[in-house]
Amino acid sequence: MFRHLLCAAALMLCLGACGNKTGEKIDGSADSTKNETEMQDPKRLPAKDDAKVLIHTSEGDITVLLYGDTPRHRDNFLKLVEENFYDSTLFHRVINEFMVQAGDPDSKTARPGQQLGAGDLGYTIPAEFYYPHHFHKRGALSAARQGDQVNPAKASSASQFYIVTGKKYSSAELANMSAQMKEQLAYSYFDSLANKNMDKIRQMQQAGDNNGLKTLQEELIAQARAMADKNYSAMPEDVAKAYETVGGTPFLDGQYTVFGEVLQGMDVVEKIEKAKTDRSDRPEKDIRILSAEVVK
Repeated sequence: MFRHLLCAAALMLCLGACGNKTGEKIDGSADSTKNETEMQDPKRLPAKDDAKVLIHTSEGDITVLLYGDTPRHRDNFLKLVEENFYDSTLFHRVINEFMVQAGDPDSKTARPGQQLGAGDLGYTIPAEFYYPHHFHKRGALSAARQGDQVNPAKASSASQFYIVTGKKYSSAELANMSAQMKEQLAYSYFDSLANKNMDKIRQMQQAGDNNGLKTLQEELIAQARAMADKNYSAMPEDVAKAYETVGGTPFLDGQYTVFGEVLQGMDVVEKIEKAKTDRSDRPEKDIRILSAEVVK
């Protein structure tokens, strides 16, 4: 799982010299920047601060609840709705048993077959993680974002969002996934520690001190595993039960902000997720948001 420090040194030197251009994506990778995101106080805002939005699509209506305890995402989404931003945008990325994604401003006038997903509004929303109270269950409304290499704080796209469809998982699958996520967290801590010790690694590398590198590697692995043991939390029983009975995408928890959920129209979401798509996961026949409105 852990790279030899000689390889780590070479890779980090390469990353330092390469550009940071990357496309917007949804993945399950973990990193060691948890402290850079905003972890919500469970008592921060009551349910009375929730809001509802009715999204009219070419496939039918979807009503979503915006959580009051993720106020930055809620307020930004409401602002865009009131400005009619989402009108005519496409569901530009659709993956069966995963999610449906929309909100790319470039999609409003996209040509047939044009690759989408890189459009933005020039700003981001700081992450508002509220796990395990909000998680990637089926029907969750979440914010898309750029990848960790250029976005270690996991800040959200200003406009792009996705609705989770996912699938159901067995208890054994969830246990295996939990173990992998913990190992990935330890791996990310190791990378961070290796980066902090890069001067020492370079010195040992230049001196040909392979024994010293091996000893340092073992020390950093031990530290990384200890940090993962301390900071990784096992999936709560009620969350695991939801993934077993309702379904979702558990590997996205802690990586993307969940700021709402579908109240009505999940049948419409299901219809969208099963659309025939091209190689870029864009529906071959445009599926468009016609309009959106705030409702009581």
